[in-house]
Amino acid sequence: MRGTPYPTLGELLRRARATVAARPGVLRLRVVGTSRAGRPLWLLSAGHGPRHILTVAGAHANEPVGGVTSLSLVDRFAREPALLQELGCTWHFLLCLDPDGASLAGRWMTGWSGEGRATGASPTLRGYYRRFYRPAFAAQPEFPPIASDPRPAMPESEALVRLLDELRPVVQFSLHGVEVGGSFLQLTRALPGAAAAYRRIAADLGIPLEHRPFDGMGWLAESPGVLVLPDGSPTEERDPSGFTSQATWLYAMRHGTVSAVVEAPFWSVAGVSDPQPVAEPRREVAEASEILLGRAKQLEAVVGELGPRSPQTPDQIAHFTAARELMDIGPGVVDTWNSAELATTVGNSVSLGVAARRIPLRAAAMMRQALGGAPALDTLVETWSRELASTFDARWVPVADQTALQIRTMLVLARALV
Repeated sequence: MRGTPYPTLGELLRRARATVAARPGVLRLRVVGTSRAGRPLWLLSAGHGPRHILTVAGAHANEPVGGVTSLSLVDRFAREPALLQELGCTWHFLLCLDPDGASLAGRWMTGWSGEGRATGASPTLRGYYRRFYRPAFAAQPEFPPIASDPRPAMPESEALVRLLDELRPVVQFSLHGVEVGGSFLQLTRALPGAAAAYRRIAADLGIPLEHRPFDGMGWLAESPGVLVLPDGSPTEERDPSGFTSQATWLYAMRHGTVSAVVEAPFWSVAGVSDPQPVAEPRREVAEASEILLGRAKQLEAVVGELGPRSPQTPDQIAHFTAARELMDIGPGVVDTWNSAELATTVGNSVSLGVAARRIPLRAAAMMRQALGGAPALDTLVETWSRELASTFDARWVPVADQTALQIRTMLVLARALV
């Protein structure tokens, strides 16, 4: 399995159906909503216990690890039904929250299968970014707009909220992936022993922990790699574009649900876990800011030199919208970096360096597809992908290790809560 990519949407559903057919008394599959484009949202449920656990996969289109993690855990439940009986719960898996986005983002796996799958080679960052897609902030279904926003919630968001209201789960797991970096865990409530258990799991698998993740800037860093929502925190999330939402992680708290966001890296960077202090944190932030803004300006110049071009198809428009947003958020991101106490450790400085390169690389990758693969944009994506990999010695994490991290973490937290 080492080096094997993630299942496509079609493969995910075929595997789910085959698993249910093999254990019809234990497993069920149903549709709980539809996407904007009419794709079904599939819920795979295991067991019949009175308490409920919900796992959400595929919330971000470019993060397919959650789907294979879900199926792997369901396979284990099918083989070991006593495990579910021990927990006394029904465990539900929303196999892909954003199937429309995943249908676009999954194209990188098709490209990789041609360049490396036959030889057993691991995926490359170059192959990943050549077909990269991640929706604009307002099109990410885990983050529906706040009530005062005139934009309606996406049908995927509404389906998830309905599911939370129906199940009132003890715990909601949201499975995510980090392109380049380390692993981290976000909890909406502190759980005794959770941080220590998570550190042990990551260490067993040789996966580095982000010393202080940038996600959840207002969350408390309980320990390296573990963020906890402070008591009395606002029920809104604001992203770098200015879009403000009520995250479905926080919405679930009205039911007493603990939400746990489990991030697994696709390519790991050992340096993100280095706790040594840096001599001049402000200089580290300034250097990362210069890279981010400089590359955004470089990308802007390349796009300008291409002359008047417009995306034509709905897919191209989606790529263009997301790319344009990333090209514009640089100053806001830099302001956030300057207002927070960042880059105080070597690990944090490394994470800053990765983020400074990743944002314009994502933008260039999507603009390349939006404008028909112009050679100048090809060159940027090629050059920046290779530079990101070599600068930080990014190493592919086998899918089996990514899923083991998420499965073991979910089981530990489920036992603690259920």
